[in-house]
Amino acid sequence: KMAAAAGPAAAAGLWSEVNRCGQNGDFARALKSVNKILQINKDDVTALQCKVVCLIQNGNFKEALGVINTHTKLLTSDVIAFEKAYCEYRLNRIESALKTIQSASQQTDKLKELYGQVLYRLERYDDCLAAYRDLIRNSQDEYEEERKTNLSAVVAAQSTWEKVVPEDLGLREATYELCYNSACALIGQGNLNEAMKKLQKAEELCRQSLSEDSDVTEEDIEAELAIIHGQMAYIMQLQGRTEDALQLYNQIIKLKPTDVGLLAVIANNIITINKDQNVFDSKKKVKLTNAEGVEHKLSKKQLQAIEFNKALLAMYTNQAEQCRKLSASLQSQSPEHLLPVLIQAAQLCREKQHAKAVGLLQDFADQHPANAAEIKLTMAQLKIAQGSVTKACMILRSIEELQHKPGMVSALVTMYSHEEDIDSAIEVFTQAIQWYQQYQARTNHGCCVFQPKSPVHLSLIREAANFKLKHGRKKEAISDLEELWKQNPKDVHTLAQLISAYSLVDPEKAKVLSKHLPSSDTMSLKVDVDALENSHGATYVRKKAGKLTGDNQQKEQGQGEVKKKKKKKKGKLPKNYDPKVTPDPERWLPMRERSYYRGRKKGKKKDQVGKGTQGSTTTGSSELDASRTASSPPTSPRPGSGAAVSATSNVIPPRHQKPAGAPATKKKQQQKKKKGAKGGW
Repeated sequence: KMAAAAGPAAAAGLWSEVNRCGQNGDFARALKSVNKILQINKDDVTALQCKVVCLIQNGNFKEALGVINTHTKLLTSDVIAFEKAYCEYRLNRIESALKTIQSASQQTDKLKELYGQVLYRLERYDDCLAAYRDLIRNSQDEYEEERKTNLSAVVAAQSTWEKVVPEDLGLREATYELCYNSACALIGQGNLNEAMKKLQKAEELCRQSLSEDSDVTEEDIEAELAIIHGQMAYIMQLQGRTEDALQLYNQIIKLKPTDVGLLAVIANNIITINKDQNVFDSKKKVKLTNAEGVEHKLSKKQLQAIEFNKALLAMYTNQAEQCRKLSASLQSQSPEHLLPVLIQAAQLCREKQHAKAVGLLQDFADQHPANAAEIKLTMAQLKIAQGSVTKACMILRSIEELQHKPGMVSALVTMYSHEEDIDSAIEVFTQAIQWYQQYQARTNHGCCVFQPKSPVHLSLIREAANFKLKHGRKKEAISDLEELWKQNPKDVHTLAQLISAYSLVDPEKAKVLSKHLPSSDTMSLKVDVDALENSHGATYVRKKAGKLTGDNQQKEQGQGEVKKKKKKKKGKLPKNYDPKVTPDPERWLPMRERSYYRGRKKGKKKDQVGKGTQGSTTTGSSELDASRTASSPPTSPRPGSGAAVSATSNVIPPRHQKPAGAPATKKKQQQKKKKGAKGGW
């Protein structure tokens, strides 16, 4: 009896210990007391519930969930639904957490809060938004600011990942978290300048908020600002300021933040800046994207983008097998996505397997008709790179939804013109014009009232007419020109083209149409001649008139009334002119072109120093003839021996020759040197 009485007394003391430790936040000691209580009564539901709470507070979520699953009969969903769902949420078992919450018989405020978090992690943003609105509407406590922050985060996620226009929640952006989320929403809509201003405001509010706490150091503030600076760098990257973005990214990495999600995003963005350059740095940065827990910190689209960049990096580093493995894995995860198959095709092209790449793209286009347009554009590009322009045109014309687009029509006409296939080019124009005619008929619903054609339709007709006129298809161009003139009878340019075309086909019709041309009086152009002459591109600029004197003013007035004829001056005759002798009829021709020219007289010596190739002399051959010099031997020198040259000869070594136009002073100095060199060697 005494032992039995001691049990309840000991349990009461232990419960007091549990209560005191819980109030002090010492859950480790509280857990020890709870375990002692369970030794006394292992089926104590309250003790089991307290044990689960202590384990959660100590971060032992797996052990806490194990206790719940072991005692399912005692710890029913009504008793411990929140704790079970929270453990599953923290263990990243998000789907299980959702089922636990939905199976609870009573939806408490705690479960609703957790429900919002679970929906956000599952990226069900519409349901999440509704859940937080309901919470804010029906609860009033000290956590209202946190709920508003979460609500703004949901709106930012919708704007970024679903491209939904963010609605104005009417939240007062008094905290840096709210400013940051608002900036993210603006980034999703492409409003980068406003987003940067919001981030700057968020940075200022963050510094003010954290500096009020004396225990917070500058390093702590910089660590908290890392995510804000990361978004600033992302905006710089989108704006093309890659050097500034790269510098800020590297500063954040040097801080070594504990958020693995932030590090992974920054590393991925640096890899996108590097592209196929600086691959060694990219290979180091890609390790940050493989950190443990990254997959639970980022959205599906962020993780997908990282995997795409890993595959591209493998391609740039010539890791063909790794590239194929990654792209195949991505394709299995998202069969309808374009990037995996495009990466595979790019890798095949790097391996010079263009035909296989085209076949791969064709198979994908057949399996996924919704994405066939973009794939076929890539196929056409590959065909053009191979020089198969006609096949590329066939592929482009198979994209029915793009056949009528002006860009597609222009590309096809250009390519067919390059191949000199004018008929096919005209056929492209005809099909595009017919499409717009059918579209207009559908939109008019059979209405017989005249409807003006769209600007794009008229532009295509005009381009077709100009193309046909350029290639001599006058008869075919006439119908297009008549259609244009019918749409705008005041278009003089179209009328002139129509008359020009008819003049070669039906001159009578051209005469009839010419009557519609406006008269010369109505066509006079109001042009400011002075402004035109003084414009930047004018080749002739009239001199500004100065102040006229009395005499000059009278002359100016007189010139306007009567134009005086200027007397022609008599031409000057040569000094040796003889009127009795008939002038030479070939006197206007150059001397070399006259019939009686016999060339220069031989033996006439001229100083031609400085002419000819480098190292050669233009002196007469007689001067170089050693047999005519007094000091030369009668026979030629032996092979290999040097012929002696007299110092008194006029031959000047090539390096000492001077050009003909050298100054006179230098010539005099040279002559003096020659006169003093009579002694010989």
